[in-house]
Amino acid sequence: MTRVAIVGCGYVGSELGRQLLDRGHDVHGVRRSEEGLAAVESAGITSIRADVTDPESLSALPEADAVVFAASSGGRDAAAARRVYVSGLENVIAEYASREESPDRLVYTSSTGVYGDHGGDWVTEETPIDPQTEKTRVLARAERVAIEGAANAGIDGTVARFAGLYGPDRYRLERYLEGPVTAGFLNMVHRVDAAGAVRHLLAEDRARGETVLVVDDEPVDKHAFADWLADECGVDRPPKRSTAERLAEGDLSEAARRRIETEKRCRNDKLHDLGYELAYPTYREGYRAAIEAYLGE
Repeated sequence: MTRVAIVGCGYVGSELGRQLLDRGHDVHGVRRSEEGLAAVESAGITSIRADVTDPESLSALPEADAVVFAASSGGRDAAAARRVYVSGLENVIAEYASREESPDRLVYTSSTGVYGDHGGDWVTEETPIDPQTEKTRVLARAERVAIEGAANAGIDGTVARFAGLYGPDRYRLERYLEGPVTAGFLNMVHRVDAAGAVRHLLAEDRARGETVLVVDDEPVDKHAFADWLADECGVDRPPKRSTAERLAEGDLSEAARRRIETEKRCRNDKLHDLGYELAYPTYREGYRAAIEAYLGE
């Protein structure tokens, strides 16, 4: 049995905890709020109260063979992201490094947003990153902490670079069925596979000191995806707009503008080479439950 601490046991972390528990591992989920702790416990995971931005609270962290850092800044600004993803990660590493028995592994969950714009070309783990916003630059800094900072503490770090997460409570059907839908590519991964990939890297002892893209098999054009979804749901296809048309509307924040302007397609060859088999290889399998719920089946 492996002891795993999931720091920031939220949307992906609770699914990861469930998968690890099902395989006989000892799992603790770390959250800072009463609501978060209740959600951890409702998933059957032992809860621990701690706040990564408060080093004194981290003495409560459980002994662990592996730590998964999946904390969220709650969608707030770059300063909040820096406190959680960089300083918070450094705090967790420092806490465990100070103990007589420190974890062997650390997995940090990052984002494909660090790539920046590649004009719709394919990207892999070998593609140089070029974060375009202050927040994605923070994420890139946190990736270095996860590898280099962890190594300095005697812990082998891994970066799991997630594509857009979807799954229960995050299908966003109305967004695509009603439109208008802006042009571009969707790089996605179902929550089950985001968690499953991290579980696999830990269980099979893979990708120490490395970065792994966690994305499904088929990036899809947003317009094509919206049309497919409408056809499956038996509704009219939604209105479309080009990137230029959306940008011309003038109601975008700078961060949102940059997100729209950054195009790439993420390749998951390394994930397959590491032996992980996707439960939902494409959006077609992944959205089936949402479509059936929409149709009342």
